[in-house]
Amino acid sequence: MTITLQFKPEVEARLIAQAAAKGLSLDTYLESVIEESLINQKQTSFYQTATDQEWNSALMDLINSPSFTVAPPLADTAVDRESIYTREEEML
Repeated sequence: MTITLQFKPEVEARLIAQAAAKGLSLDTYLESVIEESLINQKQTSFYQTATDQEWNSALMDLINSPSFTVAPPLADTAVDRESIYTREEEML
C-alpha cells in the first residue's frame, strides 16, 4: 500500500534524522514506527472506550435485533414466585 503524507518541514527533518541514526530509509523507519505502535497498543474493550451515546446505540441495536424480536415472551407461570421457589427446592 502506498500512502502520501504531508509533514511540516521541521517534523520531516526530525524523521529523516531519526531514520538516518538507525541506518534506515525514511519509508522503512516510518513502517517500523507504525508497526511497533500497533503492536504495543493495548486492546481496549467497547465498555472502556464507548461514550454514553455509543452505549445507548449499541443497547438499542441489541434490543431491536432479530433474536429479541423473534423470541416469544415468557409465560407468567415461568416467572411467578411459586414456580421459582419450587424449582429451587427441587435442585437441592
